[in-house]
Amino acid sequence: MHLTTRRRAAWALVALAVGAFTYVTAEVLPIGLLTVIAADLDRSPSETGLLVTGYAAVVVMASLPLTRLTRRVPRRTLLTITLGVFVAGMLLTAVAPNYPMLLAARLLVAATQALFWSVATPAAAAMFPPEIRGRAIARMSIGSSLGPVLGVPAGTWLGQQVGWRAAFALAAAVGLITCVTVATLMPGRRQPGAGSGGHESGRGATPDARRYALLIVATVIGVGGYLTAYTYITPFLLDFGGFAPAALSPLLLASGISGVAGTIVVGRLLDTRPRAAITGPLALITCALLALYAFGALHPVAVVALCVTGMSFSALAAAIASRGLQVAPGSTDIASAGTGSAFNIGIAGGSLLGGALIDHAGVRSVTVAGAVLTAAALAALVGERWMAPARPSAPERTTPARSAQ
Repeated sequence: MHLTTRRRAAWALVALAVGAFTYVTAEVLPIGLLTVIAADLDRSPSETGLLVTGYAAVVVMASLPLTRLTRRVPRRTLLTITLGVFVAGMLLTAVAPNYPMLLAARLLVAATQALFWSVATPAAAAMFPPEIRGRAIARMSIGSSLGPVLGVPAGTWLGQQVGWRAAFALAAAVGLITCVTVATLMPGRRQPGAGSGGHESGRGATPDARRYALLIVATVIGVGGYLTAYTYITPFLLDFGGFAPAALSPLLLASGISGVAGTIVVGRLLDTRPRAAITGPLALITCALLALYAFGALHPVAVVALCVTGMSFSALAAAIASRGLQVAPGSTDIASAGTGSAFNIGIAGGSLLGGALIDHAGVRSVTVAGAVLTAAALAALVGERWMAPARPSAPERTTPARSAQ
């Protein structure tokens, strides 16, 4: 890559990472401000909670349809429009006079998130040569890892100090800066070897429908296993671990910081050892959840295990995104939408399973159940070479590169 082009791509990647940070913050922020929003709009906490539940449902349901509908739109144009609509939705959220308007604005923002996650990861990879695309995906994932660590606490504090509307207005301002940066700096041409040229989405480096299907199944099971435990980690730490309530914030912060570290570390493996990059985090999560089940009452063990799970899950998220692009059997945008939907299905399923377990088997059970599921996902991926043996690569047909602008 030419030096100027490389610098431009690097800054565009930073902008996409900031976009990921802003989306994660926007999605989860109502949780921290739930009681403030409920009191201001005279709604119950359960009704206000729909701002998060409905948001997640739209992300899952809209990812594939929106990605298919827009697959021929130039990536830079599509991301600019998506971020522009995000800004409009966040501003509408900030000024919503009543609950129905607020919910409608949230669902609009959710639709843009569904498209952003499907397009941004393949677009980020396409800006760089094949040998460093995994590293680029990991660097973009740092933004999403920082969302729970910096974005949500800062937004919650701001909302508590000057009103919840200010927090969403600030997120809109960050989104506007990101939108302008992407429109200005994102390269208009794919790098050599990026896949297809023109307006069409790229193709996987080693396309394999069976391995992609196995990845989807393992993602649902593995992410579901982690969320079975992590959704209810607070009552686990209080009731079984014996931690004081004041210790929860530092513990969750430590887990979040570990997640950022995990994303940075896995970036070194995604291009050179892609299978280890995804099986390693699953193995660590399984061991850490078993350690919590067996020794969670011992505070040093619980702290270490919690940090290991945070680090490994963030690494796993980046590895799933990268692996999905590698084995995508068709459009990488569609493949990214598929892995994103699988990820969110795992989140929802794990949360539901954990809630049922707590009601019937106690809070300690969520850790061992989560470990069983992550171990099953690990076994599926370790057995990939037997369950989905690689097919011989077909000779590639080269086509002249065209502008993606």
